[in-house]
Amino acid sequence: MSESLITKKALADSIKQLMKTHPLAKISIQKIVSNCNLSRKTFYYHFQDKFDLVNWIFITEISKKIANCNHYENWTEGTYRTLEYLMRNKYFYVNAFNTPGQNSFDECFYNFCFDILMCAISELSINMIIPSIDKKFIADFYTHAFVGITIQWVKNGMKDSPSDLVEGINNVIEGSMPHALNKYKTQD
Repeated sequence: MSESLITKKALADSIKQLMKTHPLAKISIQKIVSNCNLSRKTFYYHFQDKFDLVNWIFITEISKKIANCNHYENWTEGTYRTLEYLMRNKYFYVNAFNTPGQNSFDECFYNFCFDILMCAISELSINMIIPSIDKKFIADFYTHAFVGITIQWVKNGMKDSPSDLVEGINNVIEGSMPHALNKYKTQD
């Protein structure tokens, strides 16, 4: 493991520990670095701010969890793994989602989900002629729906199981993405 990755993991472990007992809004960079015996300079060498660190933790950890789940045919498995991961790290993500601000976690989560949906849309529309603006609109629509449902679930205490939530989402949208793409395709 590289020295840079070791340092990033130390900072990640530090903020995770602090977020168990403190709201993210009240955690300073100084608290993060003091908690793991590093300097502010070291922190800023690796991250822009604490939101950048939170986002790095999510992207690094979730990428391992949903590897091979970015295709349309296995989106339910990827969604389930994402929700299960959020639930297993409940204290961290409830805290992250409840902290507004520039570079907040909401924005990172949205962008992450949008990119996955764009991959699925590109895959589904491989043999269709659909303007990219329309593909982006469809991805935006589904991303807002998924992110909104997920944030509501997190902020309400994650009372439903990930499998129940995935089943509900699937019941609503199953088959709707191919249908939407067919509505937007141009005739040859």
